[in-house]
Amino acid sequence: MTSTSLEGQLGEAVPLSHMYRLIIIAILPLLIPLLASAAEPVPAQPYSATTSHKVTHDAELVVTVTAPYKTKLLRVWMPVPPSDNTQQLLSSRFETFPQTVEPQIATEPVFGNQFAYFEFPNPQGAMVVRHKLRIEVAELRWNIDPEKIEAHAQWPESFTPYLRSESQAVVTDARFEKLLAEIVPQRRNPLADLTAVMNFADKNFQYDHGRASLQASSVNALEQRAGHCSDYHGFCAAMGRLLRQPTRVTYGINTFPKASPSHCKLESFLPPYGWVSFDVSETQKLTAAIRGDSKLSDGEKETLVTATHARLTSGFRDNTWFKQTQGTDYDLVPLAAKKVAVVRTIYAEADGVALPDPDPSPIRIKPSSPG
Repeated sequence: MTSTSLEGQLGEAVPLSHMYRLIIIAILPLLIPLLASAAEPVPAQPYSATTSHKVTHDAELVVTVTAPYKTKLLRVWMPVPPSDNTQQLLSSRFETFPQTVEPQIATEPVFGNQFAYFEFPNPQGAMVVRHKLRIEVAELRWNIDPEKIEAHAQWPESFTPYLRSESQAVVTDARFEKLLAEIVPQRRNPLADLTAVMNFADKNFQYDHGRASLQASSVNALEQRAGHCSDYHGFCAAMGRLLRQPTRVTYGINTFPKASPSHCKLESFLPPYGWVSFDVSETQKLTAAIRGDSKLSDGEKETLVTATHARLTSGFRDNTWFKQTQGTDYDLVPLAAKKVAVVRTIYAEADGVALPDPDPSPIRIKPSSPG
């Protein structure tokens, strides 16, 4: 018995079994949005932001590491920027000097961060690690509609790393719970609650290099009410977790001249949008620059400040920054002597002892008095 067939625009006979396949293929695009909205959220969900203004950066990251005298083994981990639907690592090459060392590329299992790992036996003097890369980055805009955000009381187990209280970075304890009750006395929309937290940081924290932890320390932000981007965003991440919103700190590199090339952002998982990026510290600095611009009228200043805050709360990521790592308080691969809070540019150990985090902008040294 021959199968039933269809003739027409296809120009040839089509078996019945193939007809079913054609029908399924035709309706699949209609089903995908429904399936996505009904599916269980996963941390690996691609960014849902609208991408625009793609640019390609040729970057060279150079780090000099000097181990203590008579060090037997210097170990260095340097992040490898990921490729995803918003940025593409087009080329990557590592070089070392004066010792020539080929790196081992490995991925840690919790957040999926990839590192180039170097071992320098019996290092004599400074070791230079150079990463030359070309990366394409897009500007991201989520344009969040608060009414579309889905609140979740229970999250899948895969979100545990983004909801936990950590040991050294995103710490949540009774002090944070008490303050959160003052900032958000009544829960509303997830974005409105997170916005209240970000507004608190904007109004109460001072950007201060001298009081920065450089480690995404929510405790440092709480106690000092000051710090760098990592302190701001570690604090907001902690508060977000107490709101039962998965959060993470993402570290990356700015591609324009500044005191330190490293910079971090806050991300919160807001279904159906998934991970959304926010930058509280840069928004604070931008609004301060606007208010201090003598060329602008008071009306112009307020218009620009309002637009700046609207951009923050709608979800925005600039194309002058590319992501290197995500997440905090995790083990490196190969294992280091301890967990890292974050990796800004590198992590290094000399004979199992962590070396100070490279800081290209040390505190100004006061000149000694004459005499």
